[in-house]
Amino acid sequence: MTFLDLLHDDRPHVFDGAMGTMLYQKGVFINQCYDDLNLREPDLVRAVHRAYVRAGAELLETNSFGANRLKLAEYGLDARVREINVRAAALAREAAGGALVGGAIGPLGVRIEPYGPTSLEEARAIFREQAEGLLEGGVDFFILETFSDLAEIQQALLAVRGVCDLPVVCQMTIQETGTTAYGTEPELCVARLDAWGADVVGFNCSVGPHGILGAVERVAAVTTRGISAQPNAGLPREVQGRKMYMASPEYMAKYAQRLIRAGARFVGGCCGTTPEHVKRIADAVRANSPGHTRIQVSVPEAPSPEVAVVPLAERSAWGRKIAAGELVTSVEIVPPRGVDPAPMLAGARRLRAAGVDGVNVPDGPRAQMRMGALATAVLIEQQVGIEAVVHYCCRDRNLLGMLSDLLGAHALGLRNLLLITGDPPKMGPYPEATAVFDIDSIGLANLVGRLNRGLDPGGNPIGEPTRFAIGVGVNPGAAHLDYELNRFYWKVEAGAEYAITQPVFDPDQLLRFIAEIEKRGIWIPIVAGIWPLVSARNAEFLANEVPGVVVPPELVRRMRRANEKGKEFALEEGIAIAREMFARVRPHVRGIQVSAPFGKVRFALEVFRDIEGVDPDADLEDVESAAGAEAVP
Repeated sequence: MTFLDLLHDDRPHVFDGAMGTMLYQKGVFINQCYDDLNLREPDLVRAVHRAYVRAGAELLETNSFGANRLKLAEYGLDARVREINVRAAALAREAAGGALVGGAIGPLGVRIEPYGPTSLEEARAIFREQAEGLLEGGVDFFILETFSDLAEIQQALLAVRGVCDLPVVCQMTIQETGTTAYGTEPELCVARLDAWGADVVGFNCSVGPHGILGAVERVAAVTTRGISAQPNAGLPREVQGRKMYMASPEYMAKYAQRLIRAGARFVGGCCGTTPEHVKRIADAVRANSPGHTRIQVSVPEAPSPEVAVVPLAERSAWGRKIAAGELVTSVEIVPPRGVDPAPMLAGARRLRAAGVDGVNVPDGPRAQMRMGALATAVLIEQQVGIEAVVHYCCRDRNLLGMLSDLLGAHALGLRNLLLITGDPPKMGPYPEATAVFDIDSIGLANLVGRLNRGLDPGGNPIGEPTRFAIGVGVNPGAAHLDYELNRFYWKVEAGAEYAITQPVFDPDQLLRFIAEIEKRGIWIPIVAGIWPLVSARNAEFLANEVPGVVVPPELVRRMRRANEKGKEFALEEGIAIAREMFARVRPHVRGIQVSAPFGKVRFALEVFRDIEGVDPDADLEDVESAAGAEAVP
């Protein structure tokens, strides 16, 4: 079987996934040259290739993405270009079995003329040197990938054509805008590559499966070449020209089917994808070509260590009510600014006495400095006896720190999570603070989902699985609603089991959002975020200065009229509006989360007055004087 044979049949075919992601998971630090591992750690590279073959990959890419003279010079390896590329091809060939080997060539990492100092001839010579090494090592075809500049990929294509007549796959990378980093539309990319003689044209890396699907849909009607699609597994983080992160294998498999239906003939993965992703993609490909026989190799497949997930109803009281379709109630209390938790705990006791199901604990909202959310939640659960719903964000911790936090939180008894990406530090009082964002809330949902199946991010068993109830945030008032809906879909695919909305002040807006997600088939239980307005000034601030929050003009006018009578009338009106809002949406949601105005839970409890099982007047000594007050605009 040759690559030309694949081009001439009518079936889709499967590329492998990320090499860098797998090497990183195996303990190779990101400050090393991954291409040099072909010489230093050949068994490691060969093992990754074999894992992809076991998973069902028909096409392997050599570990040579950055093995050109310019990039290798950063590690003092520019004199070993030929040696590294020859070995890269040989290792893939040794692991391939019946799979085909593609010589992978990436960009030079510099601009070429007319926009940079590197001439076209110099760029072509650098690419030719790499191509000669890969050809000597025994590749079956070439794959030029992750290019943003058409002029640069043209020189790479000319270089390969100058040393052989093997088939060449040319893949550009696009941004969230749908164009390359230099503003080139997908249609123009394909037209140029088509004219220059690429055998397969397509897209890789980029912003994930959704973005690449859009590009494939746009170009399918304007080219007769085979189309390839190798998206990242979600939103990327760039490290030394490689983008590493994770997302759901199931989600990638569904998008593989959509890419095939849109016209892609070759599908696989780029940064963040693993053999688990490729196995699901291969299954999806076979579902779209039932006559296809999977390549058989002699490498045995290791049994999966994955264990059954504990049912949601058995993980927590919060999860049990959600699973049973019962209404859950919660109040958001922000952690203290200092070290004294007593006022906050007093408020939590009031909520427990009233019969509220949980206390929502934000994690550095608006990038403010407060007591840690995990420590706060442990104090609430251990000293008050009411369950916490812990907001856990990606902003402040790297992947390793998140894993450590989550395992420790589980050991301490925390079970209910609300996974969020987190507000950037520049929003808060310490704009010079740095953010991590190794992954976003989608990747975090996937990570927690793996822990619930007894696996770490690398697929290794952790022993007893975790029992987290996985919640995510969603914003019905997002300015770019399609983008928000797509992200919500990805969160559900990654393992989200319920969602809590951002504060919503327009019931019709929330009802439209719920109807839309149900229409798209991505429904999970929704807990409505209700934020009692406290003043006209508060209403105006939210309406005009908080992104993603919509306060209808009529509500602002109501708050102004109430404010004219006095502050206490304004607060009563805000609570009345919140109760009206919940009455409208109650038949369509599974719960309500209320923010405590000024940190005083008795105001929040007034919103629950008509809810069975919650008694705002429960007999408890007055602890509100100790509850503290939060400044509200």
